Amino acid sequence: MSSENWLGILESLLFAAGDEGLTLKQIAKVMELPEFEVEEMIRLLKNDYDHNENRGISLIQIAGTYQLATKKEYAIYLKRLVEVPNASTLSQAALETLTIIAYKQPITRAEIEEIRGVKTERPIQTLVAKGLIQEVGRAEGTGRAILYGTTKEFLDYFGLKDLKELPPLPETEENDITQEEADLFFEKLSKD
Repeated sequence: MSSENWLGILESLLFAAGDEGLTLKQIAKVMELPEFEVEEMIRLLKNDYDHNENRGISLIQIAGTYQLATKKEYAIYLKRLVEVPNASTLSQAALETLTIIAYKQPITRAEIEEIRGVKTERPIQTLVAKGLIQEVGRAEGTGRAILYGTTKEFLDYFGLKDLKELPPLPETEENDITQEEADLFFEKLSKD
């Protein structure tokens, strides 16, 4: 087969896989080719999509999988096609809960509530329904609480390849405050 046929096969596999995408190993196994050859084909196909302004899709890598996606410059037309209702936006409580889960996963509802200081049953239900989080196991100990973690849809929604791309959390000033409190305590103690 010529390289165009292999690229066509690769393109059809990625199209058929849809949002699930395919790993390099999966593609190589289906095409019965070495991974290094498949990597080269992926590079060629991506280059064609990226540099041909007549193409409306691109080849992206998210969470270790390759998938086809629409180009960002055509987003306005896609928004017209799919009117997003206001109900699809996340509440402040859901965003806070999702943030905690993303950075602390796997985590139980009780641990999330301890961090937030309020109940999180409703935001968790919303996030599960939207496919942004899922049950990833059970905690050891009494009750075997559900452990939550983010999903591939979470990575896709925020355009991340993996969780390592999450921005770093801001440094807390908790240590500074604790030191100031200790200094004030010892200062007051020494005056007495």
